Amino acid sequence: MQIGSLIAIYFVVWWLTLFMVLPFGARSQVDAGQVIRGSEPGAPAVLRLWPKLLVTSVLAALIMALLMWGLSNPLLRQYWS
Repeated sequence: MQIGSLIAIYFVVWWLTLFMVLPFGARSQVDAGQVIRGSEPGAPAVLRLWPKLLVTSVLAALIMALLMWGLSNPLLRQYWS
């Protein structure tokens, strides 16, 4: 596989993983008991974006490694071709 294809696939995997990771650990302003006037009550009370981006990157790298292993494994390739 070419490097451009790998980067594109990693980007898609990373983006999908981000949306899977975002809800974990999120507390809304209503749950925290402090709704800021003019904001959506369901908005996060504290946005911990950097740790979520780090977890997303690690999980996406693991998923990508599994995908590459699956694509290069001769036992699995015989069923796909």
